[in-house]
Amino acid sequence: MAAFDLIIRNGTIVDGTGAERFTGDVAIKDGLIAQLGSVSGDAAEEIDASGHVVAPGFVDIHTHYDGQATWDPEMAPSSWHGVTTVVMGNCGVGFAPAKPDQHDWLIGLMEGVEDIPGTALAEGITWNWETFPEYLDELEKMPRAIDVGTHVPHGAVRAYVLGDREQPGALPTEDDIAQMAAIVEDGVKAGALGFSTSRTVLHKDVDGVLVPGTTATAEELVELGRAMGRVGHGVFEMASDMQRDWNEFEWMGNLSRETGLPVTFAALQSIAKELPLEEQIATMRAENDNGANIVAQIALRGNGIIMAWQGTINPFIYRPSWQAIAELPWEEQKAKLLDPQFKAQLLSEANDYSEAPQDILPVVMVVTQGWAMQYEMDEDFDYEPDTTASVNARAADAGVTPQEYAYDMMCAEEGTGFIYLPILNYADGNLDFLHPLQHSDDTVNSLSDGGAHCGTICDAASPTFMLEHWVRDRRRGERITLENAIKRQCWDTAKLYGLEDRGIIAPGYLADLNIIDMDALKLGKPWLAFDLPAGGKRLLQKADGYVATIKGGKVTFRDGKWTGETPGGLIRGPQRVELAEAAE
Repeated sequence: MAAFDLIIRNGTIVDGTGAERFTGDVAIKDGLIAQLGSVSGDAAEEIDASGHVVAPGFVDIHTHYDGQATWDPEMAPSSWHGVTTVVMGNCGVGFAPAKPDQHDWLIGLMEGVEDIPGTALAEGITWNWETFPEYLDELEKMPRAIDVGTHVPHGAVRAYVLGDREQPGALPTEDDIAQMAAIVEDGVKAGALGFSTSRTVLHKDVDGVLVPGTTATAEELVELGRAMGRVGHGVFEMASDMQRDWNEFEWMGNLSRETGLPVTFAALQSIAKELPLEEQIATMRAENDNGANIVAQIALRGNGIIMAWQGTINPFIYRPSWQAIAELPWEEQKAKLLDPQFKAQLLSEANDYSEAPQDILPVVMVVTQGWAMQYEMDEDFDYEPDTTASVNARAADAGVTPQEYAYDMMCAEEGTGFIYLPILNYADGNLDFLHPLQHSDDTVNSLSDGGAHCGTICDAASPTFMLEHWVRDRRRGERITLENAIKRQCWDTAKLYGLEDRGIIAPGYLADLNIIDMDALKLGKPWLAFDLPAGGKRLLQKADGYVATIKGGKVTFRDGKWTGETPGGLIRGPQRVELAEAAE
């Protein structure tokens, strides 16, 4: 009998700790790393990783696979990009607890906030649960290519307790809050990794109504955080507009100091936020200097929208001619869009903003006429584009108006062209501000939104972008080291959620690994697929360069293709590891 199940030979090992890379072997047995360095003995399978990087599997802590995880064992697209663990249930949206008459409401909440087709959720979700612990039991039934963990979502909890009283501005009674806290406590005891909420006007349900957490009081939020404190573990996660008079950092700091638990928030550069990112980071650090544990989640590229005719948003959605064809089948739409007469008519029209959400009208204006902030996504698109790649600049070079150039861009390749609009994280026209944040212990790489925003983004590819752009190819500023990048996407993300059994290559840790050809690593061009239940659409993006991904000792992907192996499952609560002695 072979001494090991799998040996990876001669790889350039980047172990996740930030230590310098070294050349060596990794031996795997019974789903764990058994030996590291120079391994003697044989194995049932060996992989020659000469010239390739061997790194831990990526841990993505900000995803929205809450519905997809109940029907899809492959868990694409995150699993295509070296991710072996995801944390979902972020931003206060999810599907448990759920009373039978609230299913449609919860779907509408997820569809509105995260742009996941409601028809796909309605067909794909079986609803074999009501309570949050029952939801975890359901998640545990399905083997997957990756591990999943989840938060208890504020929206579902509030709706479960308040019922028809759940409206923006509703003030729960003390008894209501006690009931909500009990649900959170039971959920964390059952295995939730934390609790999440959302407090941004950008998050609305499918009918345009603000999500439940937006108008919640600090007292309510702190009491729900205390519920986790009584259990003794869990992360409090939040998206917020950070209004100055909300004093978010004050209550976050107090909650963290009282419970000893981490509080984490989405930290994005935005010209619309009252509290600039620099001030958010400085205020966070002042709280941390006073004993708090607040962690800023940062994205690694501009966050925004990929616009397309078949996507959720395009620059012409408020033109009457578009409105007239918006509900037609694609082939009929395409025939119209490629008709010169239709094009001339649409371009002659003004935008009708009467149906636009008035509270985010500045964002709508950027979508419909912000040509200097929109960029052409050509074959070798750089996600840190300069002004020469803008619609404005390209239109001037072509001698046409920006709106005509944008129209023609989206009509390319039979109407499948894309426009990139980074609404967040690109106020400076570059990503320089993110460089120092990627060297800070109080920030963590995050905000991929894997599984969400199906018709507008595909940031589930963030780990690949990190390696391709920030480590290897960045031209417009400083890069980061491979060792730092791997640490930030593996050990740093894992340890924030108490997942201390992964994210590092060392004996005793989970055998969750990536073998990567850094020279060949390349993001593919996004495409729109219609492969969700009920034909729901989603933007997808693959990558070259992943030689193999290994989860729990099983090779789950070879050269970017799923092997069909499903060693992943549900994570219940923090995970610890006792370092095993190297196997003989």
